[in-house]
Amino acid sequence: MQDFFYGWYLKCQSDTQTLAVIPAVHNTKNKRTCSVQVITEDDAWTVTFQADLFRRTNKNIFIGENRFGEKGIRLSIRTLQLTIRGKLDFGRLSPLKYQIMGPFALIPFMECRHSVWSMRHSVMGRMRVNGKEYTFQNALGYWEGDQGRSFPKEYLWTQCFFPGGSLMLSVADIPMAGIHFTGIIGVILWRGKEYRIATYLGARVAWIQNRRVRIVQGDLELDACLLEASARPLKAPANGSMVRTIHESASCRASYRFRKKGCTLFAFETDRSSFEFEYFS
Repeated sequence: MQDFFYGWYLKCQSDTQTLAVIPAVHNTKNKRTCSVQVITEDDAWTVTFQADLFRRTNKNIFIGENRFGEKGIRLSIRTLQLTIRGKLDFGRLSPLKYQIMGPFALIPFMECRHSVWSMRHSVMGRMRVNGKEYTFQNALGYWEGDQGRSFPKEYLWTQCFFPGGSLMLSVADIPMAGIHFTGIIGVILWRGKEYRIATYLGARVAWIQNRRVRIVQGDLELDACLLEASARPLKAPANGSMVRTIHESASCRASYRFRKKGCTLFAFETDRSSFEFEYFS
């Protein structure tokens, strides 16, 4: 059996609450399992299921009684650590104009492939997590996915909603054919326009240090800074097996600035950012 993982990340956020859910399936050696991870501002949980409970169609994942996809999320899980039950409905999705990986989607044997299903959509419904009620009314949602063998050894990922838009950025160490390079994929959806930032469009890292990154691509410039983390542990794949621990701040303080031709299109600080900073130097 080939080492492999496939998973989605679905984030739902109101003005006061954040809930992200990660359904996934993973193969390693002769073992196949599936899981659901749940992350909030306060905690994170991983629940493992038998592999035969996993079923996927193009736009839906089913794990037992739990469903994830274009219409929303349905959860019914009860373990010693986590009891979660509820239903969240999604509005119209905002997909990208074309695949986030661009031409890199055609390259075989990549360690990890990324997808973005919706940059911004409405979320309505309720979810009860260990007795705490999460209520989403005219809230916002984001949906992406990953597949491959392993998460990058070092990477940065962030996603944030803001008035009139949504953004995501991923910067990662990419091994390929015996060499390593820094891969960049990012999208800024602002005032109905999609700005794409990517290695295959000439994007480069101007600097990355102290939980800050600056990306430059032609006349575009994006700054992102993790100001105050609220990191919770999540499981991530290494050769198909969910044995690596990463840390995500599902709702934390961060700042962003986006410039074009030297003119600032937007700059803001928020306490509603999602951020992973897995660079070690």
